[in-house]
Amino acid sequence: MAKTVNNPDEMSFLDHLEELRWHLIRSIVAIVIVACVAFLAKGFIFDVILFGPKSLDFPTYKFFCRIATFFGVDSEFCGDELPFTIQSRLMAGQFSAHIWTSIWAGFIVSFPYVLWEVWKFISPGLHENERRHSRGFILAASSLFFLGVLFGYYVVAPLSINFLGTYTVSTQVFNEIDLASYVATVRASVIACGIMFELPIIIYFLTKVGLVTPEILKKYRKMALVIVLILCAVITPPDVTSQIIVAIPVLILYQASIYISKIVVKREAKKEKKNAK
Repeated sequence: MAKTVNNPDEMSFLDHLEELRWHLIRSIVAIVIVACVAFLAKGFIFDVILFGPKSLDFPTYKFFCRIATFFGVDSEFCGDELPFTIQSRLMAGQFSAHIWTSIWAGFIVSFPYVLWEVWKFISPGLHENERRHSRGFILAASSLFFLGVLFGYYVVAPLSINFLGTYTVSTQVFNEIDLASYVATVRASVIACGIMFELPIIIYFLTKVGLVTPEILKKYRKMALVIVLILCAVITPPDVTSQIIVAIPVLILYQASIYISKIVVKREAKKEKKNAK
């Protein structure tokens, strides 16, 4: 087991590595345990969750179908089923997809615990007031991550699957999508959005260490908009509507990050004045 040291400043480099090793081990164990549960729940994970966006009964498709019907517009979101099938062309294709999907499910579900382990490792190096101001870190970061995961699953993934699954260059070509490719599309949409929604947390810590200021965020707002659109183009189908739908919440998070950065700067300024007295 790792050593228990009352004063973190007295820990040697090897002690820190030992401490980090046990935090990583506990995080991996948590991911593996949840992954085993996900592995056993194969039917629910694949038939309900992963293959949910393949059916036009999916809530997202119904929502866009109602909007199209309200405005009297024909929509590809209204129909019986998407015109593509999923196949596995490799001998171990389905088993491999089962294993990796379980591991990623383990990571997503265990994310709050992994964050908690990270926090336990870095918090001893913080001042008491810094720990006090960061008490909601795990809750805020986990909430943003899961919000991003839900956004990726209910918005980005179905838009991508609907566009790419129905896109054809000729009536002579049929879309028979490989299982690994389909799973990768859903996984990329979910994980990418989960990470993007952590933007306010990232800005908070970058501001704390002095690498980012509200002025810098405002100055490079236009550049940030371009980067956001590029990221949206990578994780969404190449149509303007999908990119705008994904870009809107990210830009809102960017604006929220500016306000968070302002709050951090004000707190740091108050702290410096207090210490100067």
